[in-house]
Amino acid sequence: MALTLTVLGTASPHPGPDRPCSGHLLRGGGAQVWVDAGTGTFAELQRHADPAGLDAIWISHLHADHSADLLAAVYGLAYGGLTPPAPVPVYAPADCAARLAGFFGRPDPGFLAPVLDFRPLHDGHTVRLGGLTLTSHAVRHDTEAYGLRAECGGRVLAYSGDSGPCPALTDLARDADVFLCEADIDAPGPDEQVHLTPEDAGRTARAAGARRLLVTHVGPTLTPEAATARAAEAFGGPTDTAREGRVTEV
Repeated sequence: MALTLTVLGTASPHPGPDRPCSGHLLRGGGAQVWVDAGTGTFAELQRHADPAGLDAIWISHLHADHSADLLAAVYGLAYGGLTPPAPVPVYAPADCAARLAGFFGRPDPGFLAPVLDFRPLHDGHTVRLGGLTLTSHAVRHDTEAYGLRAECGGRVLAYSGDSGPCPALTDLARDADVFLCEADIDAPGPDEQVHLTPEDAGRTARAAGARRLLVTHVGPTLTPEAATARAAEAFGGPTDTAREGRVTEV
């Protein structure tokens, strides 16, 4: 019943050498879920799991750095010999299937049905996969976006997705054993804030009573090391940097 998180990618807003965009492999309760499919993460996923054996794919929002490798997954699952025994459920915002079909110039996503089963997310959406429970929380971003709360065997992982500061994010991370949180921007700009500074991430973790903070999705104006240090100071608790290939037991 152990709950584990394998980091597949952390980059924002584009991949770099040896650093794909956002993606994770979540395992627990006999289930394995690909959480966010940022550019480059399908290749990294194959280091750790057979994509045909996934129990689900969960997508926080449809920006490319969190979803673009669904296209690579279609090629692998439909045409590349990684055929699943049944269509893999994809929990994602409602437009996901149509956008993916658009890459193929197809008006109807029905041709994807043999490999992917699209199921729209909503605030409070809950799915149980064996002993793993996934609950989606709507958060503040510049498009429809969700954070994820994963529970298994009494352990809790909270994942911010992309979000600005908001009460929903604090609720999402309430008493989490691990809070995987973005720290994308150095400082807020003049417009509505739709990403977190490192201090925002740390303050949210502290307000939520999270036990550990794992900093990810650090943008180009920061280094992961600097973002983690700033988040740690605001949090006052155990804080680390998400690294590609790292496995964390929640």
